[in-house]
Amino acid sequence: MRFSHCFLRGSVVKNLSSTEKYQAIHELIHKASVFTEIRSLNEFEEAVFEREKLQTTGIGRGVAVAHGRLKHSEKLLIALGVSREGIEFGSIDSKPVHFLFIIATAKNDREEYLKVLSSIIRSIRNESLRDHILAACTQDTSQDEIEETLRNSFLNSLDNSLDNSIGNISPKRASTVA
Repeated sequence: MRFSHCFLRGSVVKNLSSTEKYQAIHELIHKASVFTEIRSLNEFEEAVFEREKLQTTGIGRGVAVAHGRLKHSEKLLIALGVSREGIEFGSIDSKPVHFLFIIATAKNDREEYLKVLSSIIRSIRNESLRDHILAACTQDTSQDEIEETLRNSFLNSLDNSLDNSIGNISPKRASTVA
C-alpha cells in the first residue's frame, strides 16, 4: 500500500510547548524527525505558513491539519504534535488546538493529499481516539505505541474510504479499478 509509510517512527511529538499557531508549526516541523527527509525545512515551513495565512486549517474539535507543498518530494510525510495546554489557532470553532497535524506533499500530487487529509479527518473526529492519544501523551506510553495507534486508525480509515468509493462505482468500472 502506498500510504504504509505514514505515522512511522518520528512522526509524533508528544508535548508541544508552543501555544501560538506559527510557533507551534515551527516547533513541530523542527522536532518531528520524519521531516528530516525534506531538503529544505525552511522552505517547507514557509510553504506551511503561506497556506495558513490564506485560511486557518484549524478544523474544530481541537484539531488542525496544516500543510505545505514541496517541489522536490518523493513521498507524502505526516507529523502530529500534541499540546495538552492547547494552541490558539483561530480554528473555525474558536477552540484551542490540541492535535496539530502537518502534511508535506509534492506540489503536483493533489489526489494523494486529499485522500490522506480525508483519512486523517475521519480518524481524528473519533472522540475516543482523541482521548486515547491525549491520555497516552500524558502518561508513560511509548512513542511507538502512539504512532502504531495512529497508523492503524489512519490505514483503517483509508481502507474504508477506498472500499466505499469502489462500492459506489458501476460493476463494469469497478473491475478496472480493482
